[in-house]
Amino acid sequence: MAQSRFHGRFETDERGCEAPGCREAGEFRAPGHRPNGFDGPGQWRWFCLEHVRQFNDGYDWFEGMNADEILAAQSPASGWRTESAAFSPRAGIDGMPRWADFDDPLDAISARAGGIRSRAEREAKMAATGRFSKDEASALEIMGLGTDTDRRRLRRRYSELVRRYHPDRNGGDRSHEARLNAVVDAYQLLRASAALD
Repeated sequence: MAQSRFHGRFETDERGCEAPGCREAGEFRAPGHRPNGFDGPGQWRWFCLEHVRQFNDGYDWFEGMNADEILAAQSPASGWRTESAAFSPRAGIDGMPRWADFDDPLDAISARAGGIRSRAEREAKMAATGRFSKDEASALEIMGLGTDTDRRRLRRRYSELVRRYHPDRNGGDRSHEARLNAVVDAYQLLRASAALD
């Protein structure tokens, strides 16, 4: 879908204007019935230029909000009060860095980028060498290890992750139990792998 020089126009012959009775192309998008959220991008309505202007004239972003919600939405700090994944108690699960594990936030960001880079490198090396099977590559991903892993590094990482996710180390909190089981299964698979010899 190409965007033309006209700001917000997406040229297409396939989509028509959603205004009743209009036969023009729907080249301009407007907010739909479902907003953006954790479930993915929201839905868009598509209109011609004339009808998107009419839609914009009558659009009220604050519709359905009470006075306190409107005031909160207009606050400069709006959105900063929501808990992001990196700062939640479940941080560190499934590859997200735990900020508390790092003295400098940039180190946490670097660790996350390193994990992404390591995954890309691992996939490229797997395709080229075939050293690890698909299941073993998935297990390396769960453990947060790269293709340069040896048995010593695997044991050290396993010990670190068990300490991090075990309920005895988290005040009896069992919310990380599924992650702990995945780590144990991944370790068992990699421990028996001939690729680490």
